[in-house]
Amino acid sequence: MEIRIGIANTGRELNFDTSESAADVKASVAAALDAGATHVTFADSKGTTYIVPTAGLAYIEVGTEESRRVGFVA
Repeated sequence: MEIRIGIANTGRELNFDTSESAADVKASVAAALDAGATHVTFADSKGTTYIVPTAGLAYIEVGTEESRRVGFVA
């Protein structure tokens, strides 16, 4: 699943694929924001860890869990 994170006052966005489900990602972000945490941590499918400050979050876009279709549709 693809995750896109916009960070305030930054022209670029953080974009990566993760093996976590959409519900898990939403729950971890919501828990961090509700608890007033200073950061939220994500891990991509390659094992890289991203630490994002919650104060700088502009948006988080969680992609679908379906894989893309390849080929022609009849």
